[in-house]
Amino acid sequence: MSERPKNLVALSATHRTAGLDERAAFTVPAGGAEIFYAAAREAGLAEAVLLATCNRLEAYGVGDEAAALHVRHALIKATGAPAEALDRHLRPVPGLEAVEHLFAVVSGLESQMVGEVEIAGQVKDAYADALARGMTGPVLNRVFQRAFQAGAWARTNTGISQGQVSLGNVAVDLAVRVFGTLAEARILVLGTGDVGRQVVQALVSRGATQVSVASRTFENARTLAEEFAGASLSLADALRQAHAHDVIVGCATVERALLDAHALREMTGRRQGRPLLLVDLGVPRNFDAAARHLDGAYLCDLDDLAGVANTNLKARLAEVSRARTALAEKAARAWGAANHQATPEA
Repeated sequence: MSERPKNLVALSATHRTAGLDERAAFTVPAGGAEIFYAAAREAGLAEAVLLATCNRLEAYGVGDEAAALHVRHALIKATGAPAEALDRHLRPVPGLEAVEHLFAVVSGLESQMVGEVEIAGQVKDAYADALARGMTGPVLNRVFQRAFQAGAWARTNTGISQGQVSLGNVAVDLAVRVFGTLAEARILVLGTGDVGRQVVQALVSRGATQVSVASRTFENARTLAEEFAGASLSLADALRQAHAHDVIVGCATVERALLDAHALREMTGRRQGRPLLLVDLGVPRNFDAAARHLDGAYLCDLDDLAGVANTNLKARLAEVSRARTALAEKAARAWGAANHQATPEA
């Protein structure tokens, strides 16, 4: 006699279900992952993986018939968001559909910038964290490992990642459109995490020679700046000198904007008509959205960058369709194998 298969469910809130400021309301703060996994264990989930990025809040859980409710409870605990606010944006994805969704996520098909490369690494990090906590098992181990294989296959065998879409590259492409050349532009990057590193690397590769990096932890700024022959600043000094820069890229983790409406008005006034490009890669925002209404300031956020990145998407739609079909077949095989592995004979 066989043990009844356990239920797999994913809950997902992304750019497809929530606007940028709404997504900011349910980010996972520092320490949130610990809260999520503690709540998942307490609720009796057999397996769980939390995936939280600037544009995506997702959790995959394996448990009894109430698995979706348990995952929802853990996400509410982890984010601290009001249940009714989170419920407006969370989409439940059950069983095989959840596996298909994960395969598409890892491949970049579900990203706001279709084909972006960062997401595969972010999912691997999320899975590795859950694995280290002992929160994965026969179902999620197989499903995630197969998803990584499928994502690699899709990027190698289809054209979904043509142009190596990434936040760093798209942000720099936008700056080049505005200034033509970056050789003379003074550029300030706020934040030294993975995205900050990508931005600095992309800037230097496109000819930028005056790049300053700032962080709350000055040592982090110094290390990144030295790697790319740039200058380093403390965050406080950077904000005081922000008006002297032509491009400011915000990719810091914040609870409120680093440059509010008052600071932005003062900055643009001091620039005496010289254009200022603000590229906000943060969720929550690094720069107040009021910048859109200031003369001489041009603000682009994640939603704007996605539009830039997807400008040539029509040319890749056939590749996206082909990738989805192949990934769905791979997901079905992985789901069948995971179900079989999770139901040993008594």
